[in-house]
Amino acid sequence: MTQLTKPYIIAADIGTTSAKTLVIDRDGRVIASHAVEYPLYTPRPDIAEQDPDEIFQAVVTGIRTVVGKAGVLPGQVLCVSFSSAMHSLIAIDRELQPLTQCITWADNRSVGYVKGLRESNGLDIYRATGTPIHPMSPLLKLMWIRDNRADLFENAYKFIGIKEYVFAKLFGELVIDYSIASATGLFNLKALQWDREALAACGVREEQLSRPVSTTYTLQGMTQEYAVSMGLAADTPFVVGASDGVLANLGVGAFEPGIHAVTIGTSGAVRGVVREPLTDPKGRLFCYALADNFWVVGGAINNGGIMFRWVRDQLATAEAEEGRRRGMDPYDYLTSLAMEVAPGSDGLIFLPLLAGERAPYWNANARGVFFGMSLYHQKKHMIRAVLEGVMYRIHSVNSALEELVGPTKEIRASGGFANSPFWLQIMADVLGTPVAVPNTIESSGLGAAQLGMLALGEIKDFSGVYDWMQVNQSLKASIPTHETYKQLTSIYNRVYHQLKDEFDAIAAFQQMYTKS
Repeated sequence: MTQLTKPYIIAADIGTTSAKTLVIDRDGRVIASHAVEYPLYTPRPDIAEQDPDEIFQAVVTGIRTVVGKAGVLPGQVLCVSFSSAMHSLIAIDRELQPLTQCITWADNRSVGYVKGLRESNGLDIYRATGTPIHPMSPLLKLMWIRDNRADLFENAYKFIGIKEYVFAKLFGELVIDYSIASATGLFNLKALQWDREALAACGVREEQLSRPVSTTYTLQGMTQEYAVSMGLAADTPFVVGASDGVLANLGVGAFEPGIHAVTIGTSGAVRGVVREPLTDPKGRLFCYALADNFWVVGGAINNGGIMFRWVRDQLATAEAEEGRRRGMDPYDYLTSLAMEVAPGSDGLIFLPLLAGERAPYWNANARGVFFGMSLYHQKKHMIRAVLEGVMYRIHSVNSALEELVGPTKEIRASGGFANSPFWLQIMADVLGTPVAVPNTIESSGLGAAQLGMLALGEIKDFSGVYDWMQVNQSLKASIPTHETYKQLTSIYNRVYHQLKDEFDAIAAFQQMYTKS
């Protein structure tokens, strides 16, 4: 068909808490969007799982809904291109049915394997694979399954991630893109194949994993039942795409040296792009594939927007309800309270480590702390301190990234937090760096659509879609406020390091208590 008869790309972004689906035209405009939420099951503090079929149905529902919203005909869809959260793990049988739930990045059951692997050949595995040694990694999840669920480990046909499960349901084919593969801790960055040393560490054979393919690999000929359900033609190309993190860089146009992308949704990340695989000598940062000659280096944090939700649900339910009575979004009302407090929260610092933490210290035993609290401090101080604390975490990761790739010239912001000018200004002031906000905060979905265009030969390289990204607003740091935050980030970092041993102790107590 001609270009005019296939004017739309569908981007499906499988996130931690929801599947977001977009219909995007060839000029990069979002025509329709829809999100379908699904639960995260946490029966114990160290377990974080999801139901693979709930996620699959969310993807199908999301595509069907946006197709209807946009009034798109089956023959008008150029392709469906995918983005996905990283580090998930599902054991399946030969009929491609799940034997486990989808074990997410936030699951910490394999924390006991971190120290041993780091003290043996963990650094070598990190340098080969680009995935830091941490319980988020499928490598460590597999070590835990091997030793704690031996029957399952022996009887499983394959170990896959959530995006592979979606493709298996739609096409009966098991493939994994280089980007998601490079986030497993099992994939050699330079050879672009499964890493022998990593496989030996967990006892998994290469044939128990999906076939690695380029991020532009395309599947066609889906099951007719699902094609009808989604309102698509059965021969619609499905581009396997990449991970949400690397696609966010693509979506916000963060490709030049010194232009870093910061995404904060449930979790968060800071990322820059390099032209060849690059790992951190200190093992603090990841390196994941995007496309030919494009690699994304950076670090992820566990505790992003989920901290604001925690404040709403655990500390400020009355205030959130007051906001609703006033006809306001509860988060907007809580933000208005935080704005009444001076930068630095009058000396109240929050370490937002409630879900353990990843970059740059990769400490699954880290826990949340309010430090400096006095009788003077009120709830509004606590709200602001939490928002600032997330940005102290972003500062820690960005500082490590600067050591590896050079100074930051500009931050490109995306994710849910980019809807909050107040939170964006806190980031600019903490980092002392200009912050640019693109015209769409759904950067991963936009990046997936751009990658789909490349896969279908509609563009020769990403320069063909640079004009998709337009800056809606720019914020500059306040120099006096930045000086205030420099003092507090220094205290923040010292508090963290002085509590490292105590984090291990309290985490051990919590694990003993919850198992009793």
